[in-house]
This record gives sequence, C-alpha cells and structure tokens, in this order.
Amino acid sequence: METVAFYTLGCKVNQYETDAMAEIFRDRGYEVIESNEKADIYVINTCSVTNLGERKSRQFIRRSKKINSEAIICVVGCYAQISPDEVINIEGVDLILGTKDKNKIVDLCEEAEKENKKINAVENVMEITRFEEISSNSIQENTRAYIKIQEGCNQYCSYCIIPYARGPIRSRELENIIKEANILVDKGFKEIVLTGIHVASYGKDLGEERLIDVIEKVHKIDKLRRIRLSSLEPTLVTEEFMSRLSKLNKVCPHFHLSLQSGSDTVLIRMNRKYTTDDYRKRVELIRKYMKDAAITTDIIVGFPGESEVEFNETYDFVKQIKFANVHIFKYSPRSGTPAAKHKNQIHGTIKNERSKKLIDLVEKEANIFKENFLNTAREILVEGESKKEGFVEGYTDNYIRILVKGTEELENQIIKVRLKELIGENILGEVIYK
Repeated sequence: METVAFYTLGCKVNQYETDAMAEIFRDRGYEVIESNEKADIYVINTCSVTNLGERKSRQFIRRSKKINSEAIICVVGCYAQISPDEVINIEGVDLILGTKDKNKIVDLCEEAEKENKKINAVENVMEITRFEEISSNSIQENTRAYIKIQEGCNQYCSYCIIPYARGPIRSRELENIIKEANILVDKGFKEIVLTGIHVASYGKDLGEERLIDVIEKVHKIDKLRRIRLSSLEPTLVTEEFMSRLSKLNKVCPHFHLSLQSGSDTVLIRMNRKYTTDDYRKRVELIRKYMKDAAITTDIIVGFPGESEVEFNETYDFVKQIKFANVHIFKYSPRSGTPAAKHKNQIHGTIKNERSKKLIDLVEKEANIFKENFLNTAREILVEGESKKEGFVEGYTDNYIRILVKGTEELENQIIKVRLKELIGENILGEVIYK
C-alpha cells in the first residue's frame, strides 16, 4: 500500500479540503500517515493570506524532500493558485494544483509519478462559476465537524489576496449540504460548523436561497444538537435574519462578526462595506434576540496610514462593544494587494505597542464576559481530556471553555454544568447531570 502525508496551513476551509483529499486517497487504496513520516506522496495545502504562510510552505517542501528524496511533492491551495510559476520552480515540487480540481488529485499525483515530469494543473480561478463538490465524511475533530457550503469572495478588501486565490463566490447546492450533514450526524457528530470563504454571500449566485435557509434546513436533522457559524460579515445581520435565527434552538449564540478596525477612516481604506455605526447596530440586534451571545472578531493593528487617533478609535470601540474575544493581527503587507503599495506603512515597533495595548484590553473584556456567567448552569459538549489532570474540557454554546472533573468516557457527550470559578482563561465547572 502506498502512503500519503498532508501538511495544512491556513484556515478551517483548508483543513476541510485536506480531510476531503485524504478521503479520496483512502478510497483509492492509499494509507494516510503523519507528515513527519516517510511517505510516497506529500501534499502541502498552502495558505497565501500572509507571506509567512508561503515561507512555511517552502520550508515544508524542503523538509519533505529530506525525509524521502524519491517522494512525489504536490503543492495545492492558495499559494499555488496565486504564484504558480514560482511554486512549480521550487526544487523538489512535482505537481501544483490551485484551488480548483482537488477531486483529481490522486490521478494527477499518479501521472506525475508515472511520467516523471512536473505538472502544472493550476487553472484560472476567476473563470469558475460553479461550486466544486468535495466533501469530507471522515473524522475532522473529536466532536465538531465542518461542512464547506460556499467558495470564493467578491469583497476585494484592500489588504486581502483571497479573492484572487479563490475566485468569485460559488454556493453549494442545498441538497448536497444536507446529505453531508446527515452522514456526519450518523457518524456521531453532535455539532456542525457551516464554513466557507465568505459564508455571508451564500446563495447570491443560486437564486432565492440564502444562508438562513441553509441553517433552517440543517436544523431539522433529528440527532444534531448544535449548529455553529464561521466568520460572518456584519451586513448579513438584519432584523429578519435574527428573527428567524432566534427560533432555532440548535444554533449556538456565538457570532464571529468580522470588524478589522474600529475607525471609520481605516475601514474606508480597507475597502470594508460598513461603518462602525453599522457594526454597532448589528451587535445590538444580535443581543436583542440572543442576550447571552458571544461576539468575537478579528482586528488588524498598524494598517497602512493608521494614525494614533485612528488606533485610539479602535481601542475605544472595542471597549464599547464588549467582545467575548478578539483575534488581533499586526498588519503584514501582502504583495499583490493595494494596501501593500501604500506609502505610509507603520513601523514594527508601533505595531507591537498597539497590539500589546489592545491585547491587554481584550483579556480584561474576555474575563468580564466569562464572569457574567459564573454561578449559572449551561450545557457543554465535552471535547476530551484537559491538560489539567483528572479533568475534561468542553465548550458552552456561547463558546466558553469549561473544565470539569471527569474522564475521556465523557467525550462527545453533552452535559449540564454549573460554572463555578474563573481560573486563567477557563472556567471550572461542576457537573449537574450527564
């Protein structure tokens, strides 16, 4: 039996696609092994959001070739799509495949091996108009499964390369989403995450169906206990959307609502499609319908031209919104994007200072959010053993990590706990019933 190993960088969509490709290899008789083992084929699923991701991809190519100099090296994903000429000329690379035709990967790898030649299978992703069916029914995480429902992005934010790597929006047919969801639930998954490159745009290329219609259909699956949504654009959150969503008790009250900056002038330079006032109103809508909802987000500090005044606007906005958590990124120029050409790039020292200041604030706000739920009872889905000996960990529906005494036998069970004490980033809980 020939062997294949995968190395994945980047987002949850990439991980989903890696799982799907691994399943294709298994179906063709290959054994999937760990990336640090000697394999016949190495597949590197790349990220191109930052230049760092591309550098890590090149490092793994070299590492794989050291492990097995005779192995077929296949590079797929965003880096291959954006820079095919560069990637195909990296020493050791035998095959490159962009963000399309991943379902052909086994045939292409075998062709590269048989013909003993380099193959560039990257196509123009901007001309693709239909969603490519590729699904993963294998184990993805211990208790949480992802379903990719959408591909591509039409937003063209000034700092982002993804629209060029993934192409225009394409939505998956609803019947295929439901089919995969049923398979995953039958395998024992209690929580499903609906994910994609720009999930909020679901259905705009199909006709009348929208994301809320997908959620309502998935909600009808009997044994499913939880539905979670990946990152959303604020403009998706309307009165109608929240009114319909609030009637679905399996939907987790956790919204990762993309922000990027709390300064309107920076948002304009980023080519974002909302103002801070728009964002605030969307948060108010969520809390109107789901009072316990966790609002999380991403923020970029040190965006080109960001003044001290603009950074302070972001800092104050974070205090106003009271996020449950914020992922903070220091701006990194991505070649090929308008923002990278901006003359007023921010010095690294300033980025570090701003990042630290914002992180300190976010940690305080996150603790305040968690403390609001102390001495209340909530259900958690147990994900497995904790690093704390004798404890297991799981998440509430609004994504608070809870530690409770227990063993691995509790894994993938939904149990009710009383939230007792905040220790570090976690809350210690006490089991009420299993």
